[in-house]
Amino acid sequence: MELRGVCCVLLTCLFYTSSADKDFFTSIGQMTDLLYTEKDLVTSLKDYIRAEEDKLEQVKKWAEKLDVLSATATQDPEGFLGHPVNAFKLMKRLNTEWGELESLVLKDMSDGFISNLTIQRQYFPNDDDQTGAAKALMRLQDTYRLDTHTISSGELPGTNKDVAMSPMTVEDCFELGKIAYSDADYYHTELWMEQALKQLDGGEESTVDMVTILDYLSYSIYQQGELERALDYTKRLLKLDSAHQRANGNLKYFEYQLAKQNKVEAEESQKEKEKREREKREASDKKGRPADYLPERRKYEQLCRGEGIKMTPRRQSRMFCRYSDNNHHPLYVLGPVKQEDEWDRPRIIRYHDILSNSEIEKVKELAKPRLRRATISNPITGVLETAHYRISKSAWLTAYEDPVVDKINQRIEDITGLNVKTAEELQVANYGVGGQYEPHFDFGRVNKASLSILMSDVPSGGATVFTDVGAAVWPKKGSAVFWYNLFASGEGDYSTRHAACPVLVGNKWVSNKWMHERGQEFRRRCTLNESE
Repeated sequence: MELRGVCCVLLTCLFYTSSADKDFFTSIGQMTDLLYTEKDLVTSLKDYIRAEEDKLEQVKKWAEKLDVLSATATQDPEGFLGHPVNAFKLMKRLNTEWGELESLVLKDMSDGFISNLTIQRQYFPNDDDQTGAAKALMRLQDTYRLDTHTISSGELPGTNKDVAMSPMTVEDCFELGKIAYSDADYYHTELWMEQALKQLDGGEESTVDMVTILDYLSYSIYQQGELERALDYTKRLLKLDSAHQRANGNLKYFEYQLAKQNKVEAEESQKEKEKREREKREASDKKGRPADYLPERRKYEQLCRGEGIKMTPRRQSRMFCRYSDNNHHPLYVLGPVKQEDEWDRPRIIRYHDILSNSEIEKVKELAKPRLRRATISNPITGVLETAHYRISKSAWLTAYEDPVVDKINQRIEDITGLNVKTAEELQVANYGVGGQYEPHFDFGRVNKASLSILMSDVPSGGATVFTDVGAAVWPKKGSAVFWYNLFASGEGDYSTRHAACPVLVGNKWVSNKWMHERGQEFRRRCTLNESE
């Protein structure tokens, strides 16, 4: 394929990508297009390499031919040039052919490739995407308690062994550490700089030198209050570069602080020593991420790992699976829907086999071109804005645009018994790298009920957890999970506070339908009891 042709193919391929907004890392579905973009770039690069190889082959053949000729000619120059044909060809070579060779050598074969690359750069992920993906890896590391080696090697729980995976390099680990450092997140800086150092010590070649890694590492450890370890790494750095200005300054400062600390400890009474040792142990136990804005962080992440679920065997014994015809609904009398109790209070129900594979693919096909970064409503201004605690992209599908959407809406009404005419449009969401939605309520906009249709299996992570009651519901392709956000009295049910856990491995697609209170007056009648 000519480079000009490759350029056209690439532009065609990128037409779709350019129609979407950035934040590639927030949707695995849209990130797949980047793979095809990169594949076409590689094709263009290989064309460039072939062109360079062809050029060098021509130059090589010319050099070999002249090497033989000049070796022969210089043995008897006068005799050689005494032949008129040889004399003519020498004039021709020096006047014409060497000029042609010069033009060939100077010809830049990279023009086509550079042109393609320049055109495509405007559609590439940006710094925010790279930072977002890096922070997603650290979020997965914390949520699922993964060590850096597990992530770096790619040996994550739920990983398909048949899926190609390239381990992280020293440069990759160093980049994660730098991104954490730029946020003054010294905990993750230490973890990833240590991993980079281990891989360097293990013999891996890298463009990042050990001195640079040790510089970041010693300072991040110092910032977490571990003077002795910071001092050890600083000394190791200075063995490699004794003239390192910052390390020499740090060495003196760390030694001064450590001497000061040792002096205080030497003058302490036994009781004070015991107290200080106790405080030291407690500080060591608490070492890790600093407390953040989410008070239930620990409980949320625990549930995401499948820990701390509060379903006792006695309560479990009251959970059932059944065939439901939804109060003798004509459609389900002969073909009832499979219904499973997931939780009792709040009551969470799973309907199985709600969507077929062909319907799922059609919904994804309709939604994918329109996926945009999911937003939340600012509680103060009411303006929709993106948030770091909701990592996904979503699209809204209306009933009139395709028969499959209309059928899904009708099916939701039939199985729940609720009026969908007053409901929100069908929302399709696709989660990105470490995709999640932290704990929240759905009844903020008088949403009476929520129904989430799972359109993919997720090998690892991606559960929906209810932090107030300790419940966890795992993705199962084709099923739908349903619960009421409001009591029949119209009061909000605060036990429905829930979250979408980060996706560790896989690609999570979900369709959401939020049914409003209005329109359900005769389908779920109001009561005066606020807790019913």
